[in-house]
Amino acid sequence: MRDLHGVLPALVTPMTSKGMVDEPAIGRLVEHVIAGGVHGVLPLGSTGESASLDETGRRRMLGATVKAVGGRVPVICGVAQSNLAAAVAEVRAAKELGASAALVAPPYYYPMDQPTVARFYRELAAQVSLPVLVYNIPQFTKVAIAPATMAQLAREGVVAGTKDSSRDFEYFEQVCAATEDMADFRVFTGSDTMLLASLAMGGAGTICGAGNVAPAWVVRVYDLFKSGDWNAARLEQNRLLELVLSLRAGVFPAAIKAGLSMMGICEPWPAVPVGPLDESATSELRNRLEAWGLLVRSGASTRQD
Repeated sequence: MRDLHGVLPALVTPMTSKGMVDEPAIGRLVEHVIAGGVHGVLPLGSTGESASLDETGRRRMLGATVKAVGGRVPVICGVAQSNLAAAVAEVRAAKELGASAALVAPPYYYPMDQPTVARFYRELAAQVSLPVLVYNIPQFTKVAIAPATMAQLAREGVVAGTKDSSRDFEYFEQVCAATEDMADFRVFTGSDTMLLASLAMGGAGTICGAGNVAPAWVVRVYDLFKSGDWNAARLEQNRLLELVLSLRAGVFPAAIKAGLSMMGICEPWPAVPVGPLDESATSELRNRLEAWGLLVRSGASTRQD
């Protein structure tokens, strides 16, 4: 875990029109992002529609991802369950299928205080043998993990890192400050729009949705920051911002899947009951991706430079 860093796309879960997980498309997606230079992948996060998939679908997605990756980069499995027993079962299954770690959201539905949040992660860690990262996404879970709670869990060795998808940069700064004395604790932003700023504050990188469509764009921001070329990094961050905003059309993550469909990587279907991106929004997205050089006219291949 101390080497976990950089850009980890939160992979979509490719699906057929009949709602089945599309394993050949998973292979194409994995090859696409690895060719873009990513440092790891995250199946079954929010972009991967984990909460909308049944157990069979989740196992197929993770198993196919691990197989396609073939040990080239770490595979972090997303876990979002509403009770401790289910979360434990998901993390154990992730280990059996070959994941390197698990990104675990707190139980959703009921609001909870900080002692209860801490108790959940302590009890989870006591029952599993896979490194656990905290997934902070309060707009989905209604539960925010306070920076002090995060730091305490980190000092106890309960959690190895976190992904913050709150879009609250002040919160991100507080988590970085609270854990700055723990060099092995990894703080990732889930907001690729804030990648450069998060790196400046000591973040480890990003676990993000735009990395599905243009992995090399996201990697370029990271690499330029690491090389110290701030001017070029800012320009690339501005370009990435435009892409991310375009990929927010429709019901999440329909636009990301639409873009990948234009690239010939997977079909455009989100998990039911969400429908695909409508025709007008799809046409607009296609025009933008073509203008940015991310599509060829046939829509069957990609160009990342």
